[in-house]
This record gives sequence, structure tokens and C-alpha cells, in this order.
Amino acid sequence: MKNPLITISLFFNYFVFAILLNSVGTVILQMQRNFDISKADASVLEGFKDLPIAFASFLLASFLPKIGLKKSMLIALLMVTVICAVIPFTNGFWYFKLLFFVIGVSFALIKVSAFATIGIITKNEKEHGSFMSFLEAVFMAGILIGNIVISYYVNDGDPKSREWMFIYWLLSGMSAIAFILLFISKLDESEAKIENTSIKDDFIGMISIVIKPLIIVFIFSIFFYVLLEQSFQTWFPTFYKEILHAPTSMAIQAGAILAGASFIGRLLSGFVLLRVRWIHFLSFCLLIVASIVLIVLPMAKTTTIGDTNGMTWLHAPLVVYLMPIMGLFMAPIYPTLNSTILSALPKHQHSSMSGLIVIFSALGGTTGSIITGHVFEAFDGITAFYLSLIPIAVIFIVIWILNGMIKNKTLVPVDKSALGGH
Repeated sequence: MKNPLITISLFFNYFVFAILLNSVGTVILQMQRNFDISKADASVLEGFKDLPIAFASFLLASFLPKIGLKKSMLIALLMVTVICAVIPFTNGFWYFKLLFFVIGVSFALIKVSAFATIGIITKNEKEHGSFMSFLEAVFMAGILIGNIVISYYVNDGDPKSREWMFIYWLLSGMSAIAFILLFISKLDESEAKIENTSIKDDFIGMISIVIKPLIIVFIFSIFFYVLLEQSFQTWFPTFYKEILHAPTSMAIQAGAILAGASFIGRLLSGFVLLRVRWIHFLSFCLLIVASIVLIVLPMAKTTTIGDTNGMTWLHAPLVVYLMPIMGLFMAPIYPTLNSTILSALPKHQHSSMSGLIVIFSALGGTTGSIITGHVFEAFDGITAFYLSLIPIAVIFIVIWILNGMIKNKTLVPVDKSALGGH
């Protein structure tokens, strides 16, 4: 592995942004408590986070190598350092829309740059896949630790308490540390650039990738996976609070346990995939997730909760423990699909392909969260989570189509003169 300092920097950047991005579930819950915002209205925060990710990726991804991968990440870290520092002084729902807008744009810069950087600092396809799995595992670790830490800032006894906002001072400080760590790291970005091309040419090159059959099928798989994952991650705290009647702090911790299961799933998948074909492994994972939904949701509907104020992790019904297990089996899907498609492309196309991954991940995430929020509002959380069976079925079908195309070598046509030996 080249450049150990830049490796550490990428891991820490992802760790910080995992906490920032996935604080949206807590904020949605707290907006309902602090400002009496409805679930449907609160769900738009997901859009303020994900749509800027999509638009920024679309506009910037193809020519980030010209701006500079490292410079783009530094700009992103500076923006979130500033915006988080002023959060505790705010007093309105609108500011949280601005917060997640800035976080979204910043994460687009971080993720596209990070994915392009992985192609530079890894030596081969196997190392690329391993690094991608570990990077996504660090992301899940950030969600886990972030939810646990945030839960201790929440006052269960006072719904109007805004002490939880002070967590953003901590996040501002962590972003500043990440900025310094990246600033002192060295990165040779020459492999990610194509000389003598205009920004217009780079943008057209990114758009041209989308029309390839393999890429279209891949995009479908990523879109529906993130739709599924974000539906659960964003609405997990609210589900635990309103359906399982857990205390608010415990509801937020449930999101942390889901992330912890996902962290373990992504770590273990790196070893499993050395011995099992990816299509068989991901199919098994999807079937297990569907089974958990079909087993656990009827239990949630029929379980009688006693003293909810006295509920703790040591004294809770079985359904409380079963729900987060699905994270163990959902987690391996995303990094496996991403590594597969990026490894098939030359390094100078990684930034453009990463942009497409980020765009359709963001669109899937905001679509899933908003649909879940509206169904939660109109019906209930159990009905909303039952709808997850639809994207599970779609993903299952699409990955088998993707596998068939790869087996038949329906790859992206690339000009051999541009491959540069990759």
C-alpha cells in the first residue's frame, strides 16, 4: 500500500462524515421533539443532504482531478468545520436544512475524491477491493460510534432540550483535525489526470459512460440498495421510539447497533469473498434480510410493551434485539458492487465513475427516506418497513442480471490507447 499517511487520512475523513451524514436520523427525531415538526416535513432533511450530493457529484466529478483530489477534500473539510461550529447558536428548522446542504456538497467532494484516490494508492484489483471494504467498514464504525455519542447528549426527560446540539462542536473539532491530517499528507495525483483535455471533454466523457449497458444495470443495483439501506438507517430511531416505545436515547442507540452490525458485516465480507463467489454471497445476504423483515415486523406488531420508561438493553422484548441484525447482511452489498465496477475501468475514469456512484446513491437515499417518512406518517412504521421487501426483490433480480453480463464480458468499451497499462 502506497502512502500510509494518506490512507489514514481517507479513513478518518470517512469516519467523520459517517457521523455527520447519519446524524440526520437523530436530527429528524429531535426536530419532531424540539420544534413540533411533522414526520413528513422532517423527512425533507434527507433531501437537503442527498440531493446536493447528487448535483455536486454530477457537476464536479469529471473534472475534480483537474481541481485536485486533495484540494477538493480540504475544501470540503473546511466547509463542515465552519458550519458545525455555529450549530449550537441556531434556533430554527431552516438552519438544519442549510447544515445538511453543506454536508451533502462536502461529502460529494470527499467521496468522489476518495474513490479516485483509492485507484492511485492500490496496486491491483484484489487490493482495491480490500481497501474499499475496509473504507466502508470505517464508515459504518463512524455511524456506530456517532450514534452512541449523540445519544448521551439527548435529554429523555425534556423533549424541548437542545443540549444535543453541542455534539456539533465536537464534530467541528474532528473536521478540523481531519483537515490538518490531510494537509500534511502527500499524494501524487498524476495517474488520475488526462492531459490536454478540456473540462467540457471530461464532462462529456462522464456522461458517455452512463449509456453503457453494464453501467446502467450497475446503477440500478446501487440506487435500490441505498434506497433500502437509508430507509432503515434514517428511520430506525423513530421506529424504535414510536413502534417499540423505547426511550429516545435507546432509540438512537438502536441505530448505533444497526451500524455496528453493518461494520462487522463489511469486515467479515472481505474474508468471505475470498472463498465464495460474490453473486452467491450477496444473494444469500438479501434472502436473510428479507427473512428478518418477515419474521420481526409481525413480532413488533404483536409484542406488548410494559413500562417503556424502564426499558433498557438488559430488559427489553426480543424484537428489540432482532431488528439490527439485518445490518450484518445488508452491509457487504455496497462495497462489493462498487469495487467490481471501478476495478473494470482505467484509473483516469475512476473520478467520473465515482461521481455516478455518488449521484445515484444520493438519489436512492433521499427517495427511500422520503417514501418511508410519508408512509410512516400516513400509516405506521411497520407498513413503512414492510415496503423494504420491494427494493430487496429488485436488487436480487438486478445483481443476477449484472452477474450474467460480467460472465458474458459485457464490459465498458474503452479505448486501448487510454488504458495506461491498468
